[in-house]
Amino acid sequence: MELALTPDQRQRLLDFLGLLAKWNRAYNLTAVRDPAEMVSRQLLDSLSILPFLTADRILDVGAGGGLPGIPLAIACPERTLTLLDSNQKKTRFLTQCVLELGLDNVEVAAARAEAFESAVPFEQITCRAFTALDNLVNWCDHLLAEHGTFLAMKGVYPDDEVAALGAGWRLRGSESLTVPGCGGERHLLIIDRSPETGGETWRA
Repeated sequence: MELALTPDQRQRLLDFLGLLAKWNRAYNLTAVRDPAEMVSRQLLDSLSILPFLTADRILDVGAGGGLPGIPLAIACPERTLTLLDSNQKKTRFLTQCVLELGLDNVEVAAARAEAFESAVPFEQITCRAFTALDNLVNWCDHLLAEHGTFLAMKGVYPDDEVAALGAGWRLRGSESLTVPGCGGERHLLIIDRSPETGGETWRA
């Protein structure tokens, strides 16, 4: 994957997996429990979208067990990530990760996406196994900057979800992701507002 990670970043990523495995026994954060499998299906899968990150401030919606948000924050200390989830147990886990891993560039928010408010909209919003694309854009349109993009991580290419995107939104691009040790298809869908309606759906 040609990831340029320092020894400290690699250690933090492994420490994060240790926390995830520990808390998973009580909080059921992920169905993947084998440590070796977690490296490919959790860490490397999350880091596969690194080349597509361009914004200084990023929102990870439906952050759950911190995927992809925590690995991305470790790999990109120069970017600020807000991890949003409505599940209090999961946000407690995320807060503990921030404290134990010393992640000064991460904020944790406990709220439903459609109810969350941000004084400044986000240029990029990521999600992994969160919801259908039409729900994503409807729930988070007020959080996306005028010319911002959604980075939605999916498995098999979701033809039906793309076809169901509402008026005012378009599929800007689709990328096939290659994750070592991870079987099955992986796709990144990049979604933004249609040019003729750009900016009209954003609210402060």
